[in-house]
Amino acid sequence: MQSKQSNLELLRHSTAHILAAAVLEMFPEAKFAVGPAVENGFYYDFDLPRTLIPEDLPLLEEKMKAIIKANYAFEKAELPVDEAMEKFKELNQVLKQELIDDLHKAGNQTVTIYKSGPLVDLCSGPHIESTGKIDPRAFALTKISGAYWKGDANNQQLQRIYGVVFENKEGLKNYHNLVLEAAKRDHRKLGKELDLFCFSDLVGPGLPLFTPNGTIIKDELQKHIEKVCRGYGFQKVSTPHLAKIDLYEKSGHAQKFGDELFQVASHYKQNYVMKPVQCPHQTQIFASQPRSYKDLPIRYMESEKQYRDEKPGEIGGLQRVIAITVEDGHSFCTVDQVKQEVKNMVEIIQNFYTSLGMWDNHSVSLSVRDYAHPEKYIGEASDWDECEKMLQDISDEMGLNAIKHEGEAALYGPKLDFMFHDSLGKEIQIPTVQLDFATPKRFDLQYSNNEGGKSSPVMVHRAILGSYERFIMLLIEHFAGAFPLWLSPVQVSILPISEKFADYAEEVRNKFLENDIRVKLNDKAESLGKRISEEEKQKTPYIIVVGEKEAAEKTVAVRTRGIKDPASAELRRGEQQTISLEEFVEKIISEIKEKK
Repeated sequence: MQSKQSNLELLRHSTAHILAAAVLEMFPEAKFAVGPAVENGFYYDFDLPRTLIPEDLPLLEEKMKAIIKANYAFEKAELPVDEAMEKFKELNQVLKQELIDDLHKAGNQTVTIYKSGPLVDLCSGPHIESTGKIDPRAFALTKISGAYWKGDANNQQLQRIYGVVFENKEGLKNYHNLVLEAAKRDHRKLGKELDLFCFSDLVGPGLPLFTPNGTIIKDELQKHIEKVCRGYGFQKVSTPHLAKIDLYEKSGHAQKFGDELFQVASHYKQNYVMKPVQCPHQTQIFASQPRSYKDLPIRYMESEKQYRDEKPGEIGGLQRVIAITVEDGHSFCTVDQVKQEVKNMVEIIQNFYTSLGMWDNHSVSLSVRDYAHPEKYIGEASDWDECEKMLQDISDEMGLNAIKHEGEAALYGPKLDFMFHDSLGKEIQIPTVQLDFATPKRFDLQYSNNEGGKSSPVMVHRAILGSYERFIMLLIEHFAGAFPLWLSPVQVSILPISEKFADYAEEVRNKFLENDIRVKLNDKAESLGKRISEEEKQKTPYIIVVGEKEAAEKTVAVRTRGIKDPASAELRRGEQQTISLEEFVEKIISEIKEKK
């Protein structure tokens, strides 16, 4: 029996073919590229005689519904390559001919095609039985975008139509609700409303500027992760933002990143590269003095900028930037120490994401090499075998239940990747632990072993929160801007009822400042109700009101930020209570310390 997920995959792929048939009906001269199933839906790329407009989507949807109603069967056929090529020449589908040629060059002697009504398409399948098996109330076309043929910017640009499909109309309704909720949580919208970051045309795209509020979040994350990692023996290092190209040629990153590298030429004819990664720099700290097995493990951590020359069309918000602030760490250890090092890093990841309420809904991937294409990686096959076995053993021993994914390994070794789901159910992959036998050998890193000889250390790479930019984006959207107290730029706002109580409000403010609590005094010449509303819109965790009674009794009237629904970005008015100032300060200190 097909699982629910595989049923959806079949629906998505089959609906992409129905979209292609509808496009063919609207544009008989259309040229078809590819139309795969993707998360939540599908897309199809076309070469069309004119540019699509949003108003075309409902027209195509109506044509798709007619095709569904016609209940065309999905008919499969295997054809020799030559016969398939002639077939698609007759149909004047030049892009499909190019795909057939690619398959032939890869060694295929036959190809699979599917016919559904008037549409004949090159496809490996599988599909549902017939178009009528799709609920016409359960799909929608969502957007139009550009796409390069085969993903190569040097090729022609095509038009991509995206869509979603579900098993029933309730699935589509839930999807639309999630879209509305996601719009409320959009990090670009909330980033502006909460004054967290901005961009400047003069500075350039992909180069975010963090405001005081956004910098507080970034700094608090860094302080927290560094404190946790220090408990596991990591020491902070700092490396330059650039280096000679030789460093990255030796590490293999120059070949890996290619055109993404930023080249920098000095006035004195010296050429440098802005660093795309931090690990090669850290190898040189290890290499700066003799090392003994007694010194190992040596653990370095660093939160610093890296640079990638991203394609302009792919840059947007904090998700894809040019200057990336990466939280990075590396351990240099003996083979015998590898398992414990990885287990320590898994513990760090577990503790960190538990504090954010995300650990309960996670999965782990064991990303290994593409065994059919070993040329894509550096290092010796025997080292790869040993590394992959170690990670599998760790998964078994720690109950990680890691699922193996071939071809997803890093350049230099296999890795454990951790996936989480945010409050909207979107999958997020950030933390990673990677084993690396190759890089230390490339840089001839050595330590004196216990037998008086020399050995190469193993390098264990780890990232707990990855890039700060992307992580802050995820936090904004996960919490809808209502950050936990320890991360909130303003933790407490003080609102005096009138000017008469300004002195007590100042006294309260100083008490918070003495205890390193981030506080804001909102004494604007506006009504109390308007000021409360302003602070609620800023999603301040605690709003305290002080008046005559509070000043006389040394208390504060506290409004606690409330959440209407954990799955909703909407806030409700929180509970209000009167409490002594001393007791409230102690409560805040405790909550910040526990990072609830």
